[in-house]
Amino acid sequence: PLWCDKVLLRASRRVEIAYFSHSQITRLYSRFHSLDKGENGALSREDFQRIPELAINPLGDRIINAFFPEGEDQVNFRGFMRTLAHFRPVEDNEKSKGHDASEPLNSRNNKLLFAFRLYDLDRDDKISRDELLQVLRMMVGVNISDEQLGSIADRTIQEADTNGDMSISFSEFIKVLEKVDVEQKMSIRFLH
Repeated sequence: PLWCDKVLLRASRRVEIAYFSHSQITRLYSRFHSLDKGENGALSREDFQRIPELAINPLGDRIINAFFPEGEDQVNFRGFMRTLAHFRPVEDNEKSKGHDASEPLNSRNNKLLFAFRLYDLDRDDKISRDELLQVLRMMVGVNISDEQLGSIADRTIQEADTNGDMSISFSEFIKVLEKVDVEQKMSIRFLH
């Protein structure tokens, strides 16, 4: 019902206003509502899979999973906005500081942490060779042989692994990407 939509929008504005302007929240809510095919105030994975850009993205499932807290199968509007806040352009940092003045969700560090979690499939805070292979396979499909992918994974770990544990920690991940313009590559100019 319409009154329920207004209550949800008001509650979300109070909590997440630091991340988006009022007009952006209104437009995000409209998009959220159009994706909510069950009309229950929450999005399922299936709702996200209907988004064409995610459906064709080889990492679409990993990106979709990032919207859902562990063990949850739905995301509310506040969670939807919080995940999208990671993709705000960096120059919008003054708007994206949390209400506790913590590091902005769209900071370089938080963008890298978001990307790291796309690779860390088992959430053990390190990227193993097998996890790297799985993500590489998702990205290239059958265009490269398993042998070539294995070679790429081995080289990547060899170059990134500074402590010799045959995996990539978050600090090693940061070091590898220190010269990459993550702020631009992980920014979506939307809602302006």
